[in-house]
Amino acid sequence: MILNLETSAEVCSVALSHQGVLIGIREQVQGMKSGTLLTVFIEELLQEHHLRVQDLDAVAVSRGPGSYTGLRIGVSAAKGLCYGAGIPLIAISTLEALTEGYVSTLTPELSSGVICPLIDARRMEVYTAVYDFSGVLCAPARARIVGPGSFDEWLSRGPVHFIGNAVTKCRDALAHPNAVFCDRVMHSARNLPRLSHEAFQQQRFEDIAYFEPFYLKDFMPTQPKASVIHKTH
Repeated sequence: MILNLETSAEVCSVALSHQGVLIGIREQVQGMKSGTLLTVFIEELLQEHHLRVQDLDAVAVSRGPGSYTGLRIGVSAAKGLCYGAGIPLIAISTLEALTEGYVSTLTPELSSGVICPLIDARRMEVYTAVYDFSGVLCAPARARIVGPGSFDEWLSRGPVHFIGNAVTKCRDALAHPNAVFCDRVMHSARNLPRLSHEAFQQQRFEDIAYFEPFYLKDFMPTQPKASVIHKTH
């Protein structure tokens, strides 16, 4: 029995799974309200299934890349639950989770080429990686500026399925006969159960004391504009 948390983007999502199968979910998909909703969703889901945190076998969290604030909220909650209950912490790549969500929606005849999740960063920058349809990582996670010619090394070989919340802003720049676009795959804890169950079976656990989200880039706070003081004489 695993509690799965996803707060890496605009969604606040909590899913309960058993043996890798989703059995309950709470989520709000817009508004960046993870700070206020996450604890409520966790409590509601556990109460609905008559469980305590101590009854869980592990907590899994989407580790990033993604929103700096969202990742901090999700990882902090997961670490607190695991430490208090003495249960393992599992971390799942946000890019891998998006790929898992996309693959689960496709029929076999459409599953050709590679999958390229695009997570919105800033301007025309994205967090991205490349996976095949069995979930094998073909190109590691990186921050990348998207423009004409981006991903041509993959587009020249065959279909590339672009998914995620940055697809809309990148569609024109990535126009190519082999480009397939899907903006319906959202960040959601419903994408985590199979991956977290697999990690649990393989005992791929994190060190609760030292684990940190995978930001991919250093946090760069927005600098407020300097105020102008007008003196009167």
